[in-house]
Amino acid sequence: MSSRKRTPDKESTKTTAAVTEPPAAEPIPDRPSFAERVGQKKWVTAPDPFGIATDNLAGVRLFESKRDRQMAIKFGEGRPEDKPTQAVIDKMKEAGFRWNPADRIWAHPVYADSAMTTRIDAERLYQEVRQMIRQEKGIETGQEVPF
Repeated sequence: MSSRKRTPDKESTKTTAAVTEPPAAEPIPDRPSFAERVGQKKWVTAPDPFGIATDNLAGVRLFESKRDRQMAIKFGEGRPEDKPTQAVIDKMKEAGFRWNPADRIWAHPVYADSAMTTRIDAERLYQEVRQMIRQEKGIETGQEVPF
């Protein structure tokens, strides 16, 4: 096999550069210009209420609603057959949670001056109630899915 080397012809060594102008940009009538869009931000909102913790085996979920300014604990789907035992209900009432029949949740208001304390207390109550229900149902203590 022979290797070939390309050598330019003496006549073809001249190069020419074509200068082209970019096409004129036509403004799109219904779209804002780049200058108008600068500084505009698209905010992505979180779902409301959003889930904080879920225990599917025990059937207990902890939510927070920023719109309604409340923490909520829901048992199952909120149906009458998902109602927790009286011991769990008493624990919920002691913690200041009240039954909301329209949304089928146990809710506690979140006030601006005590918001962090309310969130922490609600999470502790959720853990206690979750353990009580697991013991009642005979489910071994396990790791929950936090979301």
